[in-house]
Amino acid sequence: MAGIYAVSSIPDNHQLTQLGRQLFFETTLSANGKQSCASCHSPDHAYGPPDGKSAQLGGLDGKQMGNRAVPSLRYLQTVPPFSEHFRDNDGNDSEDAGPTGGFTWDGRAASLHEQASIPLLASNEMANASADQVVKQLEGSASANAFMAVFGKDIFQHPAQAFDKLVLALEVFQQNPADFYPYSSKYDDWLRGKAELSRQEMRGLQVFNNPDKGNCAACHLSERQADGAFPAFSDFGLIALGVPRNRQLEINRNTAFHDMGLCGPVRQDMQKAEYCGLFRTPSLRNVATRKVFFHNGVFHDLRKAVEFYASRDTQPEKWYPVASNGQPVMFDDLPTVYHGNINRDAPFSGKKGASPALNAQEINDLLAFLGTLTDADARPARSGP
Repeated sequence: MAGIYAVSSIPDNHQLTQLGRQLFFETTLSANGKQSCASCHSPDHAYGPPDGKSAQLGGLDGKQMGNRAVPSLRYLQTVPPFSEHFRDNDGNDSEDAGPTGGFTWDGRAASLHEQASIPLLASNEMANASADQVVKQLEGSASANAFMAVFGKDIFQHPAQAFDKLVLALEVFQQNPADFYPYSSKYDDWLRGKAELSRQEMRGLQVFNNPDKGNCAACHLSERQADGAFPAFSDFGLIALGVPRNRQLEINRNTAFHDMGLCGPVRQDMQKAEYCGLFRTPSLRNVATRKVFFHNGVFHDLRKAVEFYASRDTQPEKWYPVASNGQPVMFDDLPTVYHGNINRDAPFSGKKGASPALNAQEINDLLAFLGTLTDADARPARSGP
């Protein structure tokens, strides 16, 4: 039978993984011919952003700022499909965890396959006008022969199928364990009984798990699953944290614009008032290597991000603009009508002027623990003997 199925065999996982790896670095998949998937999701930075820009640059001229911080692509293999009423597989089906799952900050992508296609066609990312344009550029690239070797010499005669196969290869690569979920951190070795945490790291873990202190584990699960699986350090739920508005984002120059996550404006199918301001909880694995935090990239230092949790409500003037009456304008990146959606659980909910939920030593300890979540390939190289 002639056509795209005239290949010697169905591509195996290894073939797709190797092709996907090559395509992940292929700059001709972008309209300007200079940007690849790896440009924003750097393998040298745990497949997260390579620098501390609030959002990465893209577009036809390579100078358009994105609207959101680039997330890491690691540890997404257990993300559940989006559901408004998620129930954990923990034997308690009566507990509704609320909106959970999906890919991207607002959970709008149903699968890694769909997620992989989004940057190719986003105007401020790889900026292709259509799937056909992506395929045409791929056909003229150095990766074309490798693509035909896997999917058949006639694949480019069928652009729609070629685009789907391109995304499939990227999807399969992004599920390769060695690259995307190596579980090679010090904490993983500790779980295996092959490493010891320092006293400070252990204190930090206690702060992390303590529901009256950091309460981090409420969303960033830190223990092995019932089946023995290592933790992803996220429950993949969607939550409103009320982070400050990032005035470095070009889109925020329009004071009437608000990125409200699950309820829009990027996502269009969940326009419910109770969903406004909710963004998906990222994994904290490799968080100590990042230089940009939260969906809008408002913080560029992990200590600042932790301090925000500890003192958002007790010292709001530290985080939000102060009005002419001397009062902080809290939750300034979300319209007032939706402020009831903002999470008040510990470490939040303290009264203004009270002591922060975490003191300086507890923050230092917590930061030390978060450093144990860095994968081996993302750790800074040691110099000297």
